[in-house]
Amino acid sequence: MDAATLRATQAPIKDRYKSDPKAALITLKAKGSIENEGIACKVETGRALAVAGLHPATGGSGLELCSGDMLLEALVACAGVTLKSVATAIEVPLKTGIVTAEGDLDFRGTLGVDKETPVGFESIRLRFDVDTDAPQDKLDLLLKLTERYCVVYQTIKNGPKVSVEMRRGVNS
Repeated sequence: MDAATLRATQAPIKDRYKSDPKAALITLKAKGSIENEGIACKVETGRALAVAGLHPATGGSGLELCSGDMLLEALVACAGVTLKSVATAIEVPLKTGIVTAEGDLDFRGTLGVDKETPVGFESIRLRFDVDTDAPQDKLDLLLKLTERYCVVYQTIKNGPKVSVEMRRGVNS
């Protein structure tokens, strides 16, 4: 896809959102089932069923997907798609590229070994290694816009409002 095709594809969508801002507010959903045996959760991905379980550092077998890995994978996927989209829009030719996300966790927190140790990632590093002949100023712009428009990156960086509730019974 080239820049003109991308603009042509997105133009009517952007026009609709400008004229009807409420149309741009979409609720994404994820759903999982804890009915299976073992300490695992079957997650519907929209394309397949993924089974998430404990990380080996917390007693898991390593056979199920680790939710922390899935978070980093979602970041890599979103950042990679955003990078390609922005590169197309601003006409930065990318020959190849690798997107890498790394996150540091201290499992003492999630296991309750040390109440002072935070639960969750202490830090996350996102890196783009690209093969391109584009000048540095275009790469700087590409990175700036990729950061700005990557949904998962911005969600992690800015910490949205989150609520939790427990209900009795199973609702679909």
